[in-house]
Amino acid sequence: MKHFASTLLAASALLLAGACCNPDKLTLAWEENFDGTTLDESVWSRTSRGRADWNDTQSQAPGLLEVRDGLLILKGLKNPHPVKPEDLPDGRISVEADTAEYLTAGVVTADKHLFPAEGRVEIRAKLVGAQGAWPAIWLLPDARNGGWPKGGEIDIMERLNHDGFVYQTVHSSYSLSGHENEPPHYGTHAINPDDFNVYAVSFYTDSLVFSVNGSRTFAYPRVKALEAQEQYPFMHPWYLLIDMQLGGSWVGRVDSQQLPVEMYIDWVRHYRPKASLKKVKGKR
Repeated sequence: MKHFASTLLAASALLLAGACCNPDKLTLAWEENFDGTTLDESVWSRTSRGRADWNDTQSQAPGLLEVRDGLLILKGLKNPHPVKPEDLPDGRISVEADTAEYLTAGVVTADKHLFPAEGRVEIRAKLVGAQGAWPAIWLLPDARNGGWPKGGEIDIMERLNHDGFVYQTVHSSYSLSGHENEPPHYGTHAINPDDFNVYAVSFYTDSLVFSVNGSRTFAYPRVKALEAQEQYPFMHPWYLLIDMQLGGSWVGRVDSQQLPVEMYIDWVRHYRPKASLKKVKGKR
């Protein structure tokens, strides 16, 4: 765990004390309640396999994702039939012949639904713990907004193993170049590990403010003196990622005896300023 300088902690405390969203000035602009029995493909896509720790077990296998009872359920499990890469024709990998030791599911709104950097994005979710489980809810910019890491990254929630708390973090080219504590780029907050919790981030021109269950937890400020170093590249549209992941250098080893593991998403909501919505309607 990183240790923050006392002066920076004091600055963050001041931000948290004065940056609360005024609920009278925000209105619900978009929501996803996962009604029905299938994923709405006009909004969501399944997360594809990649080489990074966060997506190297992602799979398109249908049994890893369910939509039922008003919930999106993302699963992580031990691959029942792993195949060695050398045994595959032409080295190709398919759902039916997967080489990964573990399989997980995730969803993403890239190229389908973007969230303007205003108001508040909230997600209500329940996280089942397991050794090696790494569920995450986060935002990324598309290539038109600088891509990653230039356009930044906003981690609304990450949980490791059976932890009774979550991490809420921002990343950017600035923070990744040795400035993680100038200002501090993450905070932690306790959750109810056996129930649903609401995770949120609020957008301001001078700060990002995070919360858990309505309690403000962490603020990342815009520092005018660092504008030339692109310290605050967060005022552009974002797409949302929600994923269950197993293993990786951060979360550590997986205990297969604790699998399968599940992540339940009740809803996603985006509240935007009423004045902003009126301007949008006026243009139509």
